[in-house]
Amino acid sequence: MTPYGPGADGAGSGAGGEGGLGGTPGAARVLAGLGAVREDVAEWYRDLHAHPELGFKEHRTAALVAGHLRSWGFTVTEGVGGTGVVGVLANGPGPAVLLRAELDALPGVERTGLPYAATPGPAVPGGEPAMHACGHDVHMACLLGAARLLAGAPEVWGGTLVAVFQPSEENGEGARAMVEGGLAELIPRPEVALAQHVFHAPAGYVGTRQGPFLSAADTLRIVLHGRGAHGSQPEASVDPVVLAAMVVLRLQTIVAREIGPAERAVVTVSGVHAGGAAPNAIPESAELTVNIRAFDEDVRGRVVEAITRMVRAECQASRSPRAPEFERLSAFPPTVNDAAATARVAASFAGHFGEDARTAEPLSPSDDFTEISQALGVPAVFWVIGGTGPERYAAAERAGTVARDVPVNHSPYFAPVPRPTLDVGVRALVVAALTWLGAGVTR
Repeated sequence: MTPYGPGADGAGSGAGGEGGLGGTPGAARVLAGLGAVREDVAEWYRDLHAHPELGFKEHRTAALVAGHLRSWGFTVTEGVGGTGVVGVLANGPGPAVLLRAELDALPGVERTGLPYAATPGPAVPGGEPAMHACGHDVHMACLLGAARLLAGAPEVWGGTLVAVFQPSEENGEGARAMVEGGLAELIPRPEVALAQHVFHAPAGYVGTRQGPFLSAADTLRIVLHGRGAHGSQPEASVDPVVLAAMVVLRLQTIVAREIGPAERAVVTVSGVHAGGAAPNAIPESAELTVNIRAFDEDVRGRVVEAITRMVRAECQASRSPRAPEFERLSAFPPTVNDAAATARVAASFAGHFGEDARTAEPLSPSDDFTEISQALGVPAVFWVIGGTGPERYAAAERAGTVARDVPVNHSPYFAPVPRPTLDVGVRALVVAALTWLGAGVTR
């Protein structure tokens, strides 16, 4: 079994072709135009990759997306939830289907060395540049490609295509902002909400999973209070640096000793900050950033409770003069795919992609896409596609060095190969959308 999931039951061999497409009538006719738009999709990807913008600052990106959608006949609303873009293309009677991609990039310095590597984006505090290290540039280019192909083949499908380009996914705020910004009033209620994500599996791979798929995620900021003193007189202090070290070590026991082997959770201390004002001074406080992942709400709650309990206990043991402070910086819901809708998409993918369509394993990254489908009260299907060059991945797999040699999302070296990643992403969106939009159409 590969780390990205076993083969789908009943998957055929090879990809493409319309025969046996399992609920996607007309897919071959729509995708016949892919060759004509392939270079445009690649150019959109390179342009988006080179011009990353951070959450709620995606002004150039949003304008580019909106302009393309308008040119293909979509009714477009900009500024939804800040910088979000919504495009609606009505094409006669039939269901509405929502496709979503993300606009934002990450803070950080890209180190891929690509000729289209990120140029400095809108600065974050400290003047750091931005980079598309999560794959949102792939998602946008693929959704634009799918929208253009579907808009160019109205005779093949019926209903309404809704293209949602969401801001600030990385902060876990964008989906909620679009909902609060009136998304439901701008679109017909869809029968299904669909989204995809590129990750470090071999390009060509398409993975679906019914039920829990991506973990919930919470990020906590914890302030530990001590008492400052001269470095030569530690007895006069309550050293928050030592306290922080004790907390970091103690938190590692949560998954090891309080979460059962059959359950899944991750606790990561991703930031430790203290001191710096003077090299011979013990500081007044220390700050920790803690990231939590869990697939189950009960496990999620138990992990948060354990962190709170352990931090307070360590502070008491160290004689902290003040209670610790806890602030939740972000919260992502678990991504749970609707079983029936996912089964329909998986059948379509198996018919179209053959053996490259797989049942994926649960993944510990998180996404706020669920907030859109839950707010609209519709089933959701979220799937993943590979973005690593197949030969590179296979060589690393043979050598047992995948973790070392294959950059993962959020790495400054993460850069999906344009081909076949973009083709697969466009095809997946078209095939999934036509699972509903193409049903019953006899034009």
